[in-house]
Amino acid sequence: MSRMLELSILGFLYEAPLHGYELRKRITALTGHVRPVGESTLYPAIKRMEKAGLLARETQAGPAAAPRHVLTLTAAGREDLRRRLAEPDALDVSDENRWFTLLAFLRHLDDPAAQAAVLRRRLAFLEEPASFFYDGERALRAEELTDPFRRGVLTVARATSKAELAWLRNTLADLDD
Repeated sequence: MSRMLELSILGFLYEAPLHGYELRKRITALTGHVRPVGESTLYPAIKRMEKAGLLARETQAGPAAAPRHVLTLTAAGREDLRRRLAEPDALDVSDENRWFTLLAFLRHLDDPAAQAAVLRRRLAFLEEPASFFYDGERALRAEELTDPFRRGVLTVARATSKAELAWLRNTLADLDD
């Protein structure tokens, strides 16, 4: 969670300076119910990143009496974001939730060739045969399952993968032009 939370913080602050509450709302909108972010997680991450020189904090007068702390990305933070986007680890490419977080900010990687390299890693992962359920060593197909819920898992996964594969191939073709 920490890696994706940090990526989200960097990605949203790359777009605009934000105060913590607005940043939390945007991260929650991105990750939704899958990975809700609470203050007890967000603010320690902000402090770590600020201490590492990736973020800067400025106090501004708030609309009410209380001042607001607005966060901005430093030059080091921008570089760190680009590095994280260009060099995702294997789990960032294979885990769907982590992949979607990475994908949400991939446009901040300005080099189309670098973007394409990341997309090719995901494509290679998706093109590997996979199944959630096995009979011994043999992967089961959805049609072979009598359990309607497991059949549903495989049916939805197959449809999602098919749609994502088509999108990846089209986007790669556009980036390669």
